[in-house]
Amino acid sequence: MSPLPKRALLAITSYHGPFYPNGDNTGLYYTEALHPYTVLTAAGFQVDLASETGEYGIDPHSVTKTALTDADALVYNDKQNDFNQKLAQIKKASDLDPTAYGLFFASAGHATLFDYPKAKGLISIAESVWARGGVVSAVCHAPAILPHIKDQATGKSIINGRTVTGFTDKGEVELNLMDKIKELGLVPITQGAVQAGATYKEPEGAFDVFTVVDGRLVTGANPPSAHATAVKAVEAFDKL
Repeated sequence: MSPLPKRALLAITSYHGPFYPNGDNTGLYYTEALHPYTVLTAAGFQVDLASETGEYGIDPHSVTKTALTDADALVYNDKQNDFNQKLAQIKKASDLDPTAYGLFFASAGHATLFDYPKAKGLISIAESVWARGGVVSAVCHAPAILPHIKDQATGKSIINGRTVTGFTDKGEVELNLMDKIKELGLVPITQGAVQAGATYKEPEGAFDVFTVVDGRLVTGANPPSAHATAVKAVEAFDKL
């Protein structure tokens, strides 16, 4: 049994601005927060939602009929649902006590490429969780934060010398977004991981369910992997 608090910080991107070639904003990929929240609460965790600024916006591409299952749509359209209530009352990372958490889970959306690398409040919480022996997890584009989370013992990124996954370059090309990412000077997940000294693994198909567990570090490749990534994060926590 872990001596750490059974409380999780579910990180949410605060960026909600232009990204897509058609002019649409990006933001939180809804189910990449909903599915981990559902897994974590079912496992008995208290879960807080926080972004760097205390604000958020939802990526409209993540709440289309094709992006949501019928069950997801029911939750999305129920504003009284516990998850939606917490999202509406999202906290600011710097207002929180990092030592209150034993697990840090970063949800995603392309928006995370903009704000996570500079999200000092969220990074501080993740560094505290890691330093105290807790679990750090991220899915899809959320591994954008990982190179910037430092191991206090080494001064290097917590992914240095470890194996991770995240959204693939192949996936960016399939979505016709790689050129936009390069145009904006954003760092793709694969590049960020390798530059931080990590070994990057990817699924055969860009949207296949795929997770990588390296001790207390748990990563997932894409939106369909959000549930499985959270399950693996809970399993890693239970082994502490």
